[in-house]
Parts: sequence; C-alpha cells; structure tokens
Amino acid sequence: MDPTTLAAIRHLLDTERVLTAAVMVDGEPVAALLPFALGATHGSLLVQASGLARHTRGLVHGTTIGVVVHRAVTPDLDAMQVPRLTVQATVHLLDRDDQAFDDAAARFIHRFAHASTTLALGDFRLFELVLGRGRYVEGFARAFNVSGETFRALQG
Repeated sequence: MDPTTLAAIRHLLDTERVLTAAVMVDGEPVAALLPFALGATHGSLLVQASGLARHTRGLVHGTTIGVVVHRAVTPDLDAMQVPRLTVQATVHLLDRDDQAFDDAAARFIHRFAHASTTLALGDFRLFELVLGRGRYVEGFARAFNVSGETFRALQG
C-alpha cells in the first residue's frame, strides 16, 4: 500500500473519535456507537461499554466483530464518498487487575477525560479491539484491502 493511503488511514484513526461496532446478541445483529482511543499501536482500538447495555453482551472475549470508523459526514461531502475503514476485530476484555488495563485506561482517559468517572463505575468495562482484515474506502474507485500487516505499517 502506498504511503499516502497509509497516512490517510493513520489520520482517520488519529482524528475520529467514535466507531460503530456490529455484534451478535442472542442470534440478532446489534450495532453500537462507541467512543474509541488508540491502543498501544494503530493495530488496536480501545472502547468502553457498560455491562447494562445490550451491545456489551456481544463484546465477548475472543469474539470477532465488525468495526466501522468513518470521517464525519458534512454537507460539503458526498455521502457516497465518505472515507471509511471497515474491518473485523477480535475482542479482548481487559482485566481491571492487570497492568494492561491501567495502561489502556490511561490512554482512554487522555482522549476522553470524562471516562475517569465512568471507568470507576463497576458496570463499565474496557475492551481492546485488535484490528484484522477488511477494507479502507477512500472514495470512488479508491478501495483497498487492509490486514494486520497494514496496521503494523502505520507505526512507521
């Protein structure tokens, strides 16, 4: 993948603040809009979700879910040309007693200061979504396959 496209994917992940997660709950599809922060690398995203929310039941450790991150749609942007990343991601529930949770929580709170309150509540959990294969669509006739290799290349 060319450096310009990699930079566009990196910019999308660095600047957008919410993703759509598509999960299965009781055999039915459920979509949720969740705030996200980058994990330790561009290869994973951190999300928090309340155990009281239906979609959280679909965020099962080891499960693969669908994730969409897209540029904000504005009146000047053709809705069919919205740059977007659609990928499969593997869910990892972070254990509150683990250093990985503390590190991830610090990154999440850095991006969303209010999260210090919600993460202190017992029903909110923190998940790492490890990005896998999918597609990055930059616009008309500009679509690219992405994979773990793509996300590793974003580190450079």
